[in-house]
Amino acid sequence: MFAVPGSPLDPRAEGTNGLIKQGATPVTETADIVSVLQPIMARLPAREPERPAEGPFTDAEPAPDRRSRIVALLGPAPVSIDDLVRLASSSPAAVRMVLLELELAGRLERHGGGLVSLA
Repeated sequence: MFAVPGSPLDPRAEGTNGLIKQGATPVTETADIVSVLQPIMARLPAREPERPAEGPFTDAEPAPDRRSRIVALLGPAPVSIDDLVRLASSSPAAVRMVLLELELAGRLERHGGGLVSLA
C-alpha cells in the first residue's frame, strides 16, 4: 500500500499519515513506487503485448462517407462531441480525427463543456 504524506498540521492529511503509521510506503516521487514494484515485475513471466481486437471501429481514419456525415452534423449551433459520435454512428477516434482536421483548417470552433460548432 502506498500513501502520500501530508503536513501533520493539516487535518486533511490525517488519513494518509495514518496509513504510513500502519506500514504503507510513503510516496513523494514516482521512483518510490517503481522501487517497490520493480522486484515484483521482474518475477513475472514475459508476455507478448496484446494486439487490439479487429473490429469496425479499430481504425481512426474515417471512410469518406463517414467523414462527410460527421461534417454534415455540424453547424453554427454548438453540439456535444458525444452527440456527434452517437448521431454519426462512428467511433470517438474517428469523430475526433475529423474535428482535428476541421480545427487545423480553421473551420471548427470549440466551446465550453465539450461543445463544438463550425466556425
